[in-house]
Amino acid sequence: MLALVDCNNFYASCERVFRPDLEGQPVGILSNNDGCVIARSNEIKPLVAMGMPLYQIPPDIRRRVTLLSSNYALYGDMSRRVTQTLREFAPEIEVYSIDESFVHLEGFPRDGIEAHCQRLRQTVKRNTGIPVSVGVSTSRTLTKIANHRAKKIADYGGVCIMEPDTPATRQVLEQLPLTEIWGVSGRLAARLMDLGINTALDLRDADPKRIRRHFSVVQEKLVYELRGVSCIETDDLAEPKQRIMTSRSFGTATNHYPDIAEAIRTHASRGAEKLRKQGSVARALMILLRTNRHRPDLRQHNPDLVVQLPHSTDDTRLIVQTAQRALSAAYEKGPCYMKAGVMMLDIADKATLQADLFDASQSQEEKRKSEALMSVVDKLNAQMGRDTIRLGGQRKDAVWQLRRDYLTQRYTTEWGELPKVKA
Repeated sequence: MLALVDCNNFYASCERVFRPDLEGQPVGILSNNDGCVIARSNEIKPLVAMGMPLYQIPPDIRRRVTLLSSNYALYGDMSRRVTQTLREFAPEIEVYSIDESFVHLEGFPRDGIEAHCQRLRQTVKRNTGIPVSVGVSTSRTLTKIANHRAKKIADYGGVCIMEPDTPATRQVLEQLPLTEIWGVSGRLAARLMDLGINTALDLRDADPKRIRRHFSVVQEKLVYELRGVSCIETDDLAEPKQRIMTSRSFGTATNHYPDIAEAIRTHASRGAEKLRKQGSVARALMILLRTNRHRPDLRQHNPDLVVQLPHSTDDTRLIVQTAQRALSAAYEKGPCYMKAGVMMLDIADKATLQADLFDASQSQEEKRKSEALMSVVDKLNAQMGRDTIRLGGQRKDAVWQLRRDYLTQRYTTEWGELPKVKA
């Protein structure tokens, strides 16, 4: 059996751990630069739509709700703490996202799984303050469906177990629209409906070979998953990206070159980090600058400059150096820029990439040293927090960074921001 543990309204729940006054109150979390609502507590959902821009929220609603800037330092650390607690309950954990993990329950007697999962929920809540819901079944697709029911139906008490081939499970699948199945997009659902497949139960009962002929092996696996046969791994669900884009709007428009250069260094560094995380290298990169297109009265300048890297690489130092040279060619003094970004291009799998016989710019010894250094940097930053180790010229509190007017404290990762208790 397999369990999916999903944190309830995770971002809002993290804020409530250190702001007990927000318990039971409508809470919304804002995107970068406080642009729009990206996460909501249950209480705010009837009042504010997901994705609603901050400026569109009516004043009378604003007075009734609490809106906070996204605090990723806090959310990342709380996610780590939840995962740490989950490891007490199973030997194997698969972290799927910042607020979801698959927990393997092989070897547990079936009649004891519900009690085990209830203890898990209680322990996570006690250790971290984060409420979680648990869906249990024999495949990842069914655990997703079970988890959704555990969240939405109070009678389950936070734990829903779906045996794969029972009348109750068939009834659930019969009522489930295709678009509510994990991995089924609106476009795919429309194509399935053209074949007379209208519900999750229809897909479950479809001929797998027919589905494969019309679609692919991924959709064939989905048929088996709905039957309770586990054949989709989390690695199957995240294909390596062929383009990696890191960009952000500035809190305030600027034409100050040192600030823009610092932003480019930071974005290039993030891009290199993402390359290493997915086991890839890039052969080229593009830097982009954007002025305010909503101000046609101001001078516009929106360059996209692609430059080739000296060789295929994931080394932060070389990527940042190349991005800086590109910026010096693209930047103009007059315009005020609202956004800067770096995109990794021509991405290849590092493990299978053959050495370029015509590229003698990097020896095997240089490659070995680069890989060793980047590995140490990534490990230290993973253990001690992002940007613990960073290139010179990257500040933690730069003026170009995003606007976060409603940011709460980094209660768990900064000594100077620890919560204060008055006795």
